[in-house]
Amino acid sequence: MIDLHSHILPNIDDGSRSMANTIALAQHSVDVGVTHMMCTPHWHLGRYDNHKHDVQSVFAETVAQLKANAVPLKLALSAEIRMCTEIIQWAQQASLPLIGHWQGKPAFLLEMSHSHIPAGIENLLLWLKQHRIQAIIVHPERNRDIMKQPSKIKRLYDAGAIFQGTAGSFTHTFKSEVQDVAWELLDAGYFAYVASDMHDLERRYNQMAECRALITERVDAATAQALTLTVPQTITQSINWE
Repeated sequence: MIDLHSHILPNIDDGSRSMANTIALAQHSVDVGVTHMMCTPHWHLGRYDNHKHDVQSVFAETVAQLKANAVPLKLALSAEIRMCTEIIQWAQQASLPLIGHWQGKPAFLLEMSHSHIPAGIENLLLWLKQHRIQAIIVHPERNRDIMKQPSKIKRLYDAGAIFQGTAGSFTHTFKSEVQDVAWELLDAGYFAYVASDMHDLERRYNQMAECRALITERVDAATAQALTLTVPQTITQSINWE
């Protein structure tokens, strides 16, 4: 499987708390069947200002440590960007961290607030669509506006977004309402792929294998394969894994 959303880089957001923890998270991911993982630390202005920091050095050290500890997990570096007006500026400067391409367009991870659908997001999505940049909205099933009324996701889709589901939303990590909405959105065909969004080894560990098994059982093996491998593989064809 290819995991396009994780927080395993140490000491830069709410994910891994040490390099030792990072190595354990990576080995755990290998153990459940992940071969490639995108490192996507938060870019959240005022909280995790990783756009200002030298995240590349942390990534390079992580790659070196995995090799030194014989953990056979291939990595690449991107980010999870919280909705903000600066996204347009970053796009114009060609400084958005990408996870690959979607239908020929450069693609990045976009995070909404958990509490609501942000004002102005449709205008942002339309601008990105006009400029042939693909926003991938992560874990929409955990957004409270969408949880209350899942049909609201269509506004975002019509404005140009595609969507990533979180593996733990289909299992037992979050409350039952999240699980119900995740399945509803999957059945409606909104998810392009599923990723772990892993943070730790306790509650938010890598649940992609569990999720894949559940989708295989409830839908079919071909859908599970597409969501966890085939589509992520297509998105990352241009990525140089380390």
